[in-house]
Amino acid sequence: MNQLEISGFLGAASFLAGFLGALSGLGGGVVIVPLLVLAFGVDIHYAMGASLVSVIATSSGAAAAYVREGISNIRIGMFLEIATTIGAIVGALLASSSPTRLLAVVFGIVLLYSAGMSVRRRKPAATDGPPDRIARMLRLDGAMPVDGDWIPYRTRRVPLGFGLMFGAGTLSGLLGIGSGAVKVLAMDEAMQIPFKVSTTTSNFMIGVTAAASAGIFLSRGYIQPGLAMPVTLGVLAGSILGARFLTRAKVKTIRIIFAIVIASLGVEMIYNAFSGRLS
Repeated sequence: MNQLEISGFLGAASFLAGFLGALSGLGGGVVIVPLLVLAFGVDIHYAMGASLVSVIATSSGAAAAYVREGISNIRIGMFLEIATTIGAIVGALLASSSPTRLLAVVFGIVLLYSAGMSVRRRKPAATDGPPDRIARMLRLDGAMPVDGDWIPYRTRRVPLGFGLMFGAGTLSGLLGIGSGAVKVLAMDEAMQIPFKVSTTTSNFMIGVTAAASAGIFLSRGYIQPGLAMPVTLGVLAGSILGARFLTRAKVKTIRIIFAIVIASLGVEMIYNAFSGRLS
């Protein structure tokens, strides 16, 4: 195949990755990295570099639609980005000196964990009870549109969520993803924010997190324009379509589809690392 045909296949695969990433709130990077490594034979460091560029595009494309719909909580996103940005820089520095097999195994474990958390039964979001002191001070409580009405919700356990966000940022830099899995977990489980608010706010945040670590990948020479361009264009188009679909989609269906896809990729990444196919 010539370069044009390869770019076409990369763009089509990236479109699907961006669509799934926007629906789940995890960003296209969580799908595109194993896809590039397993299906196209790209070195994992260069796959991560392309993924980080595409994640920035994903966040830009999906976040605009979510903010316009009034689902994303901008104050929560801006506050938690402090932790994720610091973590992203730490993770990117670690990634440049880590062997491929180790990164593949860690990536596989993160994918399997994300799959399990996406289908886990969640408690209803907190809508009553006494307000959290820190959340009230920072005005992090909000409301989301549901069938034409605005349903209020409260934000809980802000320090725990902030700490988890540092871990999310570290994973972002280490694995070249938006680390939306941990972001959604922190907001949905720890901070008890509604799932759709968690996923849309995650999409709003991942671009800033990815940009922090992308600079380090660029300085180490792990971002190739010929690879990053078709991946970014495909992911951007997929994320825009996914963002529009999410507002009418059933959350349970999204979780099941997403869990099956990333669990399969996680198993394949770990298998290839231990079988010596990744070096």
